[in-house]
Amino acid sequence: MKIPFRTSTLLATLMTGTALLAASPGWAQTATPPLPAAAATIPDAPVTEPAFSTVATVAETPDSGTMKRADKDMAAVLKKLGDLGVKPIESRSVEEARSQPTPADAVQAVLKEQGKDPAALMAAMKVSKKDMTYPTAGGTQQVRVYTPEGAGTGPLPVIVYYHGGGWVIATVDTYEASAMALAKKAKAIVASVEYRHAPENKFPAAHEDAFAAYKWALANAAQFGGDPARVAVAGESAGGNLAANVAIMARDGNVQKPAHMLLVYPVAGTDMNTPSYIQNQNAMPLSKGAMGWFVDKTLAKPEDAKSPMLNLTTMVDLKGLPSATVITDSIDPLESEGKMLAEKLKAAGVPTTYKNYEGVTHEFFGMAPVVSDADKAQDVAAQDLREAFVGESKPK
Repeated sequence: MKIPFRTSTLLATLMTGTALLAASPGWAQTATPPLPAAAATIPDAPVTEPAFSTVATVAETPDSGTMKRADKDMAAVLKKLGDLGVKPIESRSVEEARSQPTPADAVQAVLKEQGKDPAALMAAMKVSKKDMTYPTAGGTQQVRVYTPEGAGTGPLPVIVYYHGGGWVIATVDTYEASAMALAKKAKAIVASVEYRHAPENKFPAAHEDAFAAYKWALANAAQFGGDPARVAVAGESAGGNLAANVAIMARDGNVQKPAHMLLVYPVAGTDMNTPSYIQNQNAMPLSKGAMGWFVDKTLAKPEDAKSPMLNLTTMVDLKGLPSATVITDSIDPLESEGKMLAEKLKAAGVPTTYKNYEGVTHEFFGMAPVVSDADKAQDVAAQDLREAFVGESKPK
């Protein structure tokens, strides 16, 4: 039996223990009107009414099990996440979702179980940090600046990094491991950006802040030892969407384009019936139901789902964007749209590296101390960033 999408506001419902999405028309749309020019914000574009997709029931597409598909390293983190008492996000209030343990907490617990000191490992990376602020339309926001020791003299390249969390949860603290790893391996200063969260600040507040942070970094890089001529953008999950949109807004707003885009399992489309959404509807730590919860909290109105900002794979002209590295994983609802984004970038003539990692889940990128594929993915990302900073970007 197929369950058609409803034409009401997006919400998550629980059916036979599985979160199935009842979405607004826009969230599953497939129309592809041209992208309008944009400056600080890309406005919603008119779209034709879509033919609605359907979502398969559990009986038709049984989830093969995150733990069964995860490799040994990843499974240890997932087990620890369960031990910490994490509940499905779609069953939590916003406050509960923000306060419950994170995958980063699970990594720390695994390290301690292995007899390792997480704080000592961080200190051994020799990356200093300093908190600063940048101005936004909603007031000032935090930006944490990470500087690698021994990276050479003179101004260093800069990576403006946007954390994940579905635009609702998580902070720069949650994603500190990723930011520090990029600083050390790419030999660059990383400016990890906080931004306004939903539901207190609905879409597109986070996108507006992301662009404001990028422009702040261009104008103030010299204050923290950075080179304003070499500024890249990077992000994970919702942050990957922010990073891509910043590059688009810079291109369309006649602002200096980023030197490179690092997009790690980015939110790139609004079709929740892709192969990876169906296969990974019950995946940990990100499920289809969780994505529905994030979207429901983020959008101000159903029509927001038609925005090009959320439909990078179908509604955006990608020509003229900076070189890109797109990283996905196989146990993740977002795998299909990440792969599609990489393909679209390549088709638009953008030098693009695409890497997919089997046996790991959403959020794996910052888990290098305990997940070997995270270390490999960080190395790929750092190499591409280093090459971009010296003008040697090429597709791989």
